[in-house]
Amino acid sequence: MANDNAIFQLITNNDGTYLQLIPAKGLGKTFLFNELDEYLTKRRIDYDKVVVNDALLRLTETKIVKLNNAVRMPEGEGIKVTISDDRMEAVARFYPPSPNGSVMNFTEIINDLVKAGVKYGVVEENVKSFLNERIYLEDIVLARGTEPVQGKNAVITYYFNTDLTRKPKENEDGTVDFHQLDTISRVSKGALLANLVPAIQGRPGISVVGAAIQPDRVEHKILRTGTKTKLSEDGCSLYSLADGHALLSGDKVNVSDSFEIKGDVDASTGDIEYDGNVSIKGSVRTGYKVIANGDIIVDGVVEGALLQAGGQIILKRGIQGMNKGALIAASNIVSKFIENAEVRAGGYITSEALLHSRVSARGDVIVGGKKGFITGGEIRSGTMIHAKTAGSTMGTNTLLEVGVDPTIIEEYRRIEKELPNMNKELEQLTQNLLLYLKKFKGGENLPLDKKLLIKSMSVNKDALEKKKAESIARMEELQSFMDDNESGCIKISDTIYPGCKVAISNVVYYVRNETVHCSLVRDRADIKVGPY
Repeated sequence: MANDNAIFQLITNNDGTYLQLIPAKGLGKTFLFNELDEYLTKRRIDYDKVVVNDALLRLTETKIVKLNNAVRMPEGEGIKVTISDDRMEAVARFYPPSPNGSVMNFTEIINDLVKAGVKYGVVEENVKSFLNERIYLEDIVLARGTEPVQGKNAVITYYFNTDLTRKPKENEDGTVDFHQLDTISRVSKGALLANLVPAIQGRPGISVVGAAIQPDRVEHKILRTGTKTKLSEDGCSLYSLADGHALLSGDKVNVSDSFEIKGDVDASTGDIEYDGNVSIKGSVRTGYKVIANGDIIVDGVVEGALLQAGGQIILKRGIQGMNKGALIAASNIVSKFIENAEVRAGGYITSEALLHSRVSARGDVIVGGKKGFITGGEIRSGTMIHAKTAGSTMGTNTLLEVGVDPTIIEEYRRIEKELPNMNKELEQLTQNLLLYLKKFKGGENLPLDKKLLIKSMSVNKDALEKKKAESIARMEELQSFMDDNESGCIKISDTIYPGCKVAISNVVYYVRNETVHCSLVRDRADIKVGPY
């Protein structure tokens, strides 16, 4: 059985205009009344829609329906061109001519495509296929655009550990194993540190309407040399120039040697500043400082001293800061205990006890091990605080704050402190300017140095007003970020006591009752206390 599509055909006679409806055969396709109505309407043919629709619904064999009494010329073969929404295809539907009506040739079809907006990608074989076997009322792709060829992003592979978020291993008894930190990447001279596969640029495509379609942008990267590293001539391989430790700092790879101090950092050593890793076998005594571009590892106790690292700080015992000590690390801080100290980390902080300290981390603050308690002080994390116990039975004031990068909070508070001074300085400058301007307008002949002073104060005033406006705008931006941020959580595996104040973004919750095995998260304008 033939598989012919259902079609309609105009017939013109001396007594009027007729419509022939031919049903589909076999697996042939049918058409909808809407398409027929559009065809007739476009040709301004009046007809009874109810009669024609009824005939179409009951179409089982060929029917001829009179449309009107108008006498018209035979209708030629028709074409309807539709361009897809993405402009990548032009689809045509052909309509049969009246008996004795004209049929289209190759040139006429191409001209109709051009009129419809097609400028590129004509599929000539499909046009010729239709001309060889005229199939009506069926979608035929007559033009197809060319998709863009997507490029590839540049890829850098590092051959040393760049994941500084790995936590130290915890023993079965809950203590931290400082012998298996595996976070310091030792490298040898001549070792391959990184390899770059450069980006491959894509090629534009073109739509059927002739518009260029740009491929997705590719990400370009370059290898950057740091301390004691060397780049190959093609810029695609990075090598170590020394034995030491590799550290990714921003987009630069640095290799640094380690400096070992056999005993304490005290009067016998003085302050330590080193362009690499520092290993201290003893303790760091009160009043001294250790500054390193790499990691700092201390086997003993840190007292009221300053430790500042471009990498990690690892204290195998801890810090008893006596309200003088400070730990500042661009990466993680691991310490047995932290007491009466200020601690800031660009990564995570992990310890077995935090007592009466100001602690802030962009990553997690994890207080675990045998003790796992936080008592007193202010603990801030950009992501999560996890502890066994928070606060104490004595109701010790303890702040737990999560959900906002501590550096954002610090910047907001710094600007907040600077604004009153700006206002005071602006007020003083304004008063002085008004005083001198009043004298000037009063006809007083001011000496040259006073005139220069007026000009200088005017410039300073404008600069200060601009700085104030920028500071206020920045504060509003930071406030908006803190208000909108709903991330961050606090997890307590044992007990959180009254006296604890919880802040998640800009929402505050005061603990009134002892609560065990709980988690605290922000739920819109409230803080929700749920199961651990």
